[in-house]
Amino acid sequence: MTDIPRKRHWEHVYETKPTDTVSWYQRRPHISLTLIDHADLPLDAPIIDVGAGASTLVDHLLAEGRSDLSVLDISAAALDKVRERLGDGAGKVAWIAADVLGFAPSKRYALWHDRAVFHFLTDASDRAAYLDALQRSLAPDGQVIVATFALDGPERCSGLPVARYDVASLHAAFGDAFELLESTRESHLTPGGAEQHFTYVRMQLRS
Repeated sequence: MTDIPRKRHWEHVYETKPTDTVSWYQRRPHISLTLIDHADLPLDAPIIDVGAGASTLVDHLLAEGRSDLSVLDISAAALDKVRERLGDGAGKVAWIAADVLGFAPSKRYALWHDRAVFHFLTDASDRAAYLDALQRSLAPDGQVIVATFALDGPERCSGLPVARYDVASLHAAFGDAFELLESTRESHLTPGGAEQHFTYVRMQLRS
């Protein structure tokens, strides 16, 4: 999928579907919040949520008192929905409408969170571009939280093919530059009542 069709696809999704009806919707992203808590970062540590869509993660991080939050998504429509939802709180967040594969960060982040992008990267060249962006974005000793569909998860999402991972293969995809700190599994119930299995890992960039 080229850059323009990818953007058009996700703009169409967020322009036409209510936020709480898409299959990946979570009222409270419990596992992501737990893993971020385990990262043991100060409240002013810079955190970026990549491929955030209209996720509620930023709402909960703001409520915890976190003060250096960035939200990135390829869909401007998705970001508009979150800004509208947050109201005055939107001014406390840096909003980045961009394709992560070409992301040129203006700062370094202590933590990179991704529950929505990596499993869509079925081409090796796209995964390499993602890892390049990640390496450019992370501070020394920075941490990464990534979730993908598990081996017994869906083969497609939003009409697109996905790659599925267990803990070992997901860690291996990021290479020896990252130390695996912890992992977990999620059985996510979609708004439509289907069960989807996810693999989560928390890793740290080696010094």
